[in-house]
Amino acid sequence: MSARVGLERQRPRRTHAERTAETRGAIMHAVVESIAEVGFKRTTASEIARRAGVTWGAVQHHFGGKDGILVAVLEDSFRRFAERLSDISVDGRSLERRTELFVERAWEHFASPHFRSTFEILQHSATPKGDGGWQGQMLSAWDAVWSSLFGDAALSRGRRLALQHYTISVLTGLSLLRRFEEPAPVVRARELSLLKETLLRELAGKAGRA
Repeated sequence: MSARVGLERQRPRRTHAERTAETRGAIMHAVVESIAEVGFKRTTASEIARRAGVTWGAVQHHFGGKDGILVAVLEDSFRRFAERLSDISVDGRSLERRTELFVERAWEHFASPHFRSTFEILQHSATPKGDGGWQGQMLSAWDAVWSSLFGDAALSRGRRLALQHYTISVLTGLSLLRRFEEPAPVVRARELSLLKETLLRELAGKAGRA
């Protein structure tokens, strides 16, 4: 018996939960990859199944259909965003540094192919909107991150929401512009620096102690 065969026999069998998670992950990755490469309209049921290496019946088993996959991808996108910022420690960090890290990490998410695919889903999505739909989930994820990083900024609820919407609008706009133009790195850095300055000015003006 070769060493390779021996290692394969010693490898523990995956649990049903692990196999399910792997298949679901492969299907969601196929959706994101397909939309990024060929667009939303050409991301058909057969294309998703082909890229994921499964049958459409398997896709339906895990998600119920295309709408179910799209909702899952949106939820995964919000989770990815929150995870990118979850390890920013507040202790001992100035408000200025927290703001810098927030914009940098948020831009990593918005500049990614994953977000661009997510945005196309949002444009074509027939899923419920409002508090019970993707908008409510997105704002909930933003609010959780915001409260964690900028809880010392005594902004009114209206001002906080306006600042969050403004930040989302700027980052989304910069992300979409990349589809039509690719400015020099120094230009993008200046744009992000302007966003940092705006957020810091708003937060520091209300926060009291940085």
